[in-house]
Amino acid sequence: MCLRSAFLKVAFFTLGCKVNQNETNALQQLFLDNNYVLSENNELADVYIVNSCTVTAGGDKKSLHWLRRAKQLNPSAVTVLTGCLPQAFPEKSASILDADIITGSKNRASILHNIEDFLRHRMQIIDIDGHTNADIFEELPITKLRGHTRAFIKIEDGCNRFCTYCIIPYARGRVRSRKEENILSEVETLCNNGYKEVVLTGINLACYGNDTSTDLPTILEKISHNPRIERIRLSSLEPGFLTKEQLIRLTKIKKLCPHFHFSLQSGCDETLSRMGRNYDTSLYMEQMNFLKNNIPNSTFTTDIIVGFPGETDANFKESMNFVKSCNFLKVHVFSYSAREGTSAASFPDQVPIQIKKIRHKKMAEVARVSRNNTAAHFAGTTAKVLLEKNIGDNFFYGYTENYIPIVVYAPNNNSGEIVNLKLLNFESDRYTSTLL
Repeated sequence: MCLRSAFLKVAFFTLGCKVNQNETNALQQLFLDNNYVLSENNELADVYIVNSCTVTAGGDKKSLHWLRRAKQLNPSAVTVLTGCLPQAFPEKSASILDADIITGSKNRASILHNIEDFLRHRMQIIDIDGHTNADIFEELPITKLRGHTRAFIKIEDGCNRFCTYCIIPYARGRVRSRKEENILSEVETLCNNGYKEVVLTGINLACYGNDTSTDLPTILEKISHNPRIERIRLSSLEPGFLTKEQLIRLTKIKKLCPHFHFSLQSGCDETLSRMGRNYDTSLYMEQMNFLKNNIPNSTFTTDIIVGFPGETDANFKESMNFVKSCNFLKVHVFSYSAREGTSAASFPDQVPIQIKKIRHKKMAEVARVSRNNTAAHFAGTTAKVLLEKNIGDNFFYGYTENYIPIVVYAPNNNSGEIVNLKLLNFESDRYTSTLL
């Protein structure tokens, strides 16, 4: 490593999903291990790294905004664009002049060497390595997560499903699973650093092990054997990828938190078919109800797209009624946005933006009512809560095992501890509570 990198300040801007956030944490550790200093409290940095998201065109705009902002803050700084945007759209990204270095979602560790090369030659570097079927999982281990009381562990990358609206398979490549021994070693290291809850992340988490002759329940069972791990969470699950036998095994893992982000996208079978999803609402409800009936106090959150091409008023009403029937704890509502490079972008019967706005508002109201009604069922119950952050005057916010947000007065406790409490009133989108 070139000595010129010693003590340079580096700042990260991260957009998108928990996988991106996990990778930024890993890159931060990599840079710290190589004599960089993380920029704190908006300090000027010598290197700015934008870890991009390209799920929507809006994500691209935000990435470009952060690059321009970095150049304005420090015109002499090295600016790096990395992640899904360059990987999915390499030719378009190569023309971005505000980025001194442009890399994709592969070979993240090479960013260090690219920076050293740029510092020597001051010439733009474009280093985007295309995905192939021979790709393997890239190891970027983490021992400590800055500002987190839960440990996020990436165990899978890529997706083999090409939904008609989604660019991610082009940005992330095919399914690649992390070796079990590396996962378990990272869990042990994080335990040594005081973490009691781990969150497993991946682009299509339910597909973990498809390429390595194992599966998601197996690695969950092995992690649960660690006596210092008290809680295990899953970042999200795609319906239709887990077999009935695998679902049964999930229900027997006592440390698995009873909350599932179970991606839906639409509650209308016709729309699901046009989206290229591999399930219908009947299978979705069957799998969700199986988990609900076999895991006490389980809650579900999901994503919904409104205004997908061809969605009629009747289709939307069907989707809305299905969402009502599911009693979700939370629904993330999105208006469909055509994504360059996907087949849905050229579908006929694109829904006008005004209609999408109306449907978004209606679905968001359904989501709000569902959240309030579902959360209200837990009033007066007791729960174990991981204290996330002291928000002042010894009040902490945190989450129950089934992901209900709480605020509690806990003067003799610290962030990262798990405490027992009683839920009192659900207001302002969270429960007030009292320690037991």
